Amino acid sequence: MEVRVAQEKERLAQERSAVEIKKAALEGALEPSIQAAEERARRMALEAFLDDLRVEQRHFTRENRALAHSRKSLVLQERMYFRSLPLSDWIEHEIALENDSDVQRLVREMTVFDKPMVNVTEGPAPRKALA
Repeated sequence: MEVRVAQEKERLAQERSAVEIKKAALEGALEPSIQAAEERARRMALEAFLDDLRVEQRHFTRENRALAHSRKSLVLQERMYFRSLPLSDWIEHEIALENDSDVQRLVREMTVFDKPMVNVTEGPAPRKALA
């Protein structure tokens, strides 16, 4: 009877170890796909958040008159919104205008929030260190 109990315990231990090995293999196989799904969900949430950000912009010309001197300047004002909530106060930039200035070009150059993103692949190639 004791021999049978010992044999049964040995068989049970072997079955448990086989189950543990299969469980570990299954978890290892699922780990990359779970990480990929989590990364995709994070990326989608970030994209949804960034889609809700917007910039309000306005510009006008201001004329400062002194005694015999008149100076015109372009004033650009911008602020960021998340959905309908302002995230910043108006950021104001002022630049002196000349008579032949292109106002639209100046507005595009002065803007803070609507600058194009810098792409890492378009930058200069990294240099190798000299030995």
